[in-house]
Amino acid sequence: MTVGTPGWAEQLRRALDAEVTPHRQSMRRMGDSVRHLVERLMATTAPREALEEAAEVVDDVCRRLEAYPGGRVPEGFAEAANSGDPHAFFDNSPQIGRANPLAPPIVVHVEDDLVVGRVRFGSAYEGPPGCVHGGHVAAAFDEVLGMAQSLTGQPGMTGTLTVRYRRPTPLFTDLRYEARVERIEGRKIFTVGRSFHGDELTAEADAVFVRINFERIADLYDKRRRG
Repeated sequence: MTVGTPGWAEQLRRALDAEVTPHRQSMRRMGDSVRHLVERLMATTAPREALEEAAEVVDDVCRRLEAYPGGRVPEGFAEAANSGDPHAFFDNSPQIGRANPLAPPIVVHVEDDLVVGRVRFGSAYEGPPGCVHGGHVAAAFDEVLGMAQSLTGQPGMTGTLTVRYRRPTPLFTDLRYEARVERIEGRKIFTVGRSFHGDELTAEADAVFVRINFERIADLYDKRRRG
């Protein structure tokens, strides 16, 4: 694997292992609480009265949070790391974001040139009975493969993603994703990945990421700010 920026992989490792600030710990706790709420809500047998009461409580929490500015300015990894809070970038991810209640979340770490992700999908991610929806399996691959390609120091955006489903991926159990860079050809970064339930292979994937000019990313950020 050709590395474009010396020390980029080590910088990523440090960011993932960095100390979490008290404020971010509270954001993560809130994310966990909302995930727990979603899990309890899925196919609940609670009576209408209990649901109405719970909805009022949730609405009250929303009203409290409305007192504070909403939205966020997207932060790139380097900017977040330099600001003293490298978790600011990762915690908002829809796949690995501990503070994002939409995320399962996937817990990732780097082993040499291999990105390893561990995840347990709950009821909100169900497709076939007792199994993870194929779209969520693919989204998880996109995230860990994207993390792997970023280790080159020449990160890009997903060009193609191909997933081969070998066996149903079960809910409510520990899963392991692995991803690595296979080769680089010009602006294209080729990656491969696998997912496992124990020793059983559940799916394989390959993706091509295309390096882009970071001025393009800045343009996207500007459009996001302007809303």
